[in-house]
Amino acid sequence: MGFEDSIMQTTEYVKETLGNLDRSKLQLLALSSAGVGAVLCYLTWRQSPKTIPVGDGWWGAGEKPLTEGKTIHRFVVTTSVEEIEDLQRRIDQTRFTIPLEDSRFNYGFNSNYLRRVVSYWRHQFDWEKQVKVINQYPHFKTKIEGIDVHFVHVRPVQKAGQTVLPLMMVYGWPGSFYEFYRIIPLLTKTDSDVVFEVICPSIPGYGYSEAPHKKGFNTLEAARIFHKRMERLGFTEFYVQGGDWGAFITNNMAQMKPECIRGLHLNMVIARTDSLGQLLSLITGRYLPFLVGFTKEDVRRLYPYMEKNIFDILRETGYLHIQATKPDTAGCGLNDSPVGLAAYILEKFSS
Repeated sequence: MGFEDSIMQTTEYVKETLGNLDRSKLQLLALSSAGVGAVLCYLTWRQSPKTIPVGDGWWGAGEKPLTEGKTIHRFVVTTSVEEIEDLQRRIDQTRFTIPLEDSRFNYGFNSNYLRRVVSYWRHQFDWEKQVKVINQYPHFKTKIEGIDVHFVHVRPVQKAGQTVLPLMMVYGWPGSFYEFYRIIPLLTKTDSDVVFEVICPSIPGYGYSEAPHKKGFNTLEAARIFHKRMERLGFTEFYVQGGDWGAFITNNMAQMKPECIRGLHLNMVIARTDSLGQLLSLITGRYLPFLVGFTKEDVRRLYPYMEKNIFDILRETGYLHIQATKPDTAGCGLNDSPVGLAAYILEKFSS
């Protein structure tokens, strides 16, 4: 049988099968087909070479100058009485919503519990103590591609016979360099043969790093900027660790300059197959398992798990779609209201 004959036979078989499906299943199949198209477009867009060109960029305000300095300077975290008074005034003027009865945290961060958080924040939180905690490690800034990039740099307490390895660690949203404060001493003060020199940057737009002034900034741009920062520190080879957006950035760093990355550790891994056939098999197998060699037992075991996870992903990633498409709209409210920002971030922890 030739290839064209096989296609025709398969087509007639599918038509006969579809004729026996009820309307709801046909609708689901149509949705699945639309999903296939979307996923195929996405996978085509996501195809990338094993190595990524380094390139260059400019993210500062205005035009790019002919030269850019490479100075690294110390940075000390400070706050002022005026800032704290403004924060407390905004907290005092918060208008809380009333949650639905017995809604718990199913519709977002419960405002009854939020009142307890805000009360602690307003009346008990010690800002002076917190600033001292943040400054317990050395902070620095350097201007790269037009924006100030902040980072924490902790040199180890090296003992005789120990090998010092440079390690850069990158967080994700909604995090900061502060996430690594408890692990830093475990890495920089050890009795083993290896001790680490730790660098924890703030992603541009986060914490004390300046936000890009131009459109188009992404994980590749962040990866290149972090490579430049490590070069300024004198590191030609180093280790990287990343989670969430930090996982994407450090992965891009390894693709961009594999000769510089001695080791890559990720605590969030996005695994995808390059085989479209496998993807099509998963989608088709839900409604036409016989076409892809699935048994009824395969369907019974596999798809309740997939459907639950897909539902959870859709329910928990609405914020991501808003931030990816309309960040300025969300930013207006979140930047103006400290309590609104707290609820927006704490909701991810409650989930």
